[in-house]
Amino acid sequence: MPSDLAKKKAAKKKEAAKARQRTKKSDELNEEGDQPESQENGAHSNDDNGVVSLTKELDEFELRKTEARAVTGVLASHPNSTDVHISSLSLTFHGQELLADTSLELNSGRRYGLIGLNGTGKSMLLSAIGHREIPIPEHIDIYHLTREMAPSDKTALQCVMEVDEERIMLEKEAERLAHEDSECEKLMELYERLEELDADKAQVRASRILHGLGFSAAMQQKKLKDFSGGWRMRVALARALFIKPFMLLLDEPTNHLDLDACVWLEEELKSFKRILVLISHSQDFLNGVCTNIIHLHQRKLKYYTGNYDQYVKTRAELEENQMKRFNWEQDQMAHMKNYIARFGHGSAKLARQAQSKEKTLQKMVASGLTEKVVNDKTLSFYFPPCGKIPPPVIMVQNVSFKYSDNTPHIYKNLEFGIDLDTRVALVGPNGAGKSTLLKLLMGELLPTDGMIRKHSHVKIGRYHQHLTEQLELDLSPLEYMMKCFPEIKEKEEMRKIIGRYGLTGKQQVSPIRNLSDGQKCRVCFAWLAWQNPHMLFLDEPTNHLDIETIDALADAINEFDGGMMLVSHDFRLIQQVAQEIWVCEKQTITKWKSGILGYKEHLKTKIEKQQVHAI
Repeated sequence: MPSDLAKKKAAKKKEAAKARQRTKKSDELNEEGDQPESQENGAHSNDDNGVVSLTKELDEFELRKTEARAVTGVLASHPNSTDVHISSLSLTFHGQELLADTSLELNSGRRYGLIGLNGTGKSMLLSAIGHREIPIPEHIDIYHLTREMAPSDKTALQCVMEVDEERIMLEKEAERLAHEDSECEKLMELYERLEELDADKAQVRASRILHGLGFSAAMQQKKLKDFSGGWRMRVALARALFIKPFMLLLDEPTNHLDLDACVWLEEELKSFKRILVLISHSQDFLNGVCTNIIHLHQRKLKYYTGNYDQYVKTRAELEENQMKRFNWEQDQMAHMKNYIARFGHGSAKLARQAQSKEKTLQKMVASGLTEKVVNDKTLSFYFPPCGKIPPPVIMVQNVSFKYSDNTPHIYKNLEFGIDLDTRVALVGPNGAGKSTLLKLLMGELLPTDGMIRKHSHVKIGRYHQHLTEQLELDLSPLEYMMKCFPEIKEKEEMRKIIGRYGLTGKQQVSPIRNLSDGQKCRVCFAWLAWQNPHMLFLDEPTNHLDIETIDALADAINEFDGGMMLVSHDFRLIQQVAQEIWVCEKQTITKWKSGILGYKEHLKTKIEKQQVHAI
């Protein structure tokens, strides 16, 4: 089996290399074709070339990761089955064993949540499945959502509907199955999907999906090159939902979404009828979508029926029983060893009993002893005390803001104050100005009208989605933090500081580029905390963090004696830390009367009304 996999991997590499050459040629042609265009288009062309080279870099990086990965496994299910069972699955990356002799079981009609600590190999496993390095039958088509759509002159709607490759592949597969078994269930399903991809129905479906992900009718007709990376990621997600592959792999699909889109996506994925494997840090989202949980722990995949809450309950019960059995066995063994030591050389009768106990002990060991429960490492984030500042810390007086004279106002006549006891979550649709408000309060943007007064001594720490881009990738976390905070002279002291944020041992001295996305985020949190801010402005802080780390972050925020403003799509984190919910919408800010779960129900009702209206 490994030899077939090696051949497939080699073929994949050749295909990727050819694809890169084709991209290169088309880029050169595009550059030649763009020259006569106006100055403005020239600027676009430069941006496009930058993005093309970045895409190429990412492709090469992905290829290097594939080459550094070694995967072995044996298909244990029937080659024509709609279920996938792989036995003896092992996965190593740069020589480090991430999975060892475990099994992968994915059944049709199930929606799996893949969970585990940062850096244990969740994304790596999804990538190996997506690249077919695991022997999955060819008739099962896989869509692995990895990155945003590349900028182009196509509209968002065209990009979603452009599924010619998928249609041709499905037609070939249907033809093959029709010869083999014209009555098989899989064939009926293929005909259904071909009907869905039919051009007459396609536009309505594609438009509905894009609308659910926050695209207005006008935005659906906008060219892809005019969208930011976050919006192009939504187009890629819309395309995945439109294609309805037999196996859909989603790695943190909510990272670029607002609360409205998260609620819509949860409702959409609930009805996914094939195989869905989902990595998410949002317990609320996992509860709403998943029928099963796969826990990657100690290089094994462990399977639980039910959603995330059910998994927590079942795992606690199983571990309690396991520890009871482990303690009972240890007591029995200690008692027998003690008896053997005391009476093994005594009278003939006692010696016989001692020998009997020795045989029992050997049988117990031979049949396999219960392992001790190994708990996940707990970590505790920490924001140092910031001292007191008399209120008001920040005053917003009659503030209006718009990005330019030609664009509409984002805000009009805002009036509010924030202090060290402020605990606010900002919610509202994308484009309503949540991140803009934080930038105004930071002083990164200036109000068009009105005034923002800040206390002269206030220090603000802002965490945002692009903070990891400031990291120096060739340095280790230890070197980077020593460089940022030269007043801390002792390496051991800095090691302790970084260790609080869940980076230990080798991770502290490995180049940052080798860390997972979640581990890079932890370096950023360590850096932010040691700025010693009075106010924390957290813009989507949960992206790429695992569930345990988010809980540690929530505890640290609750213990922090400064103020906090939060923008997040994670309902559970908002519920844990926010005392007030402010809705940013229609050029103003209004306080939401009930809690965040009330706001979620309000969004669900809004979506249901829109769907009824659309019908």
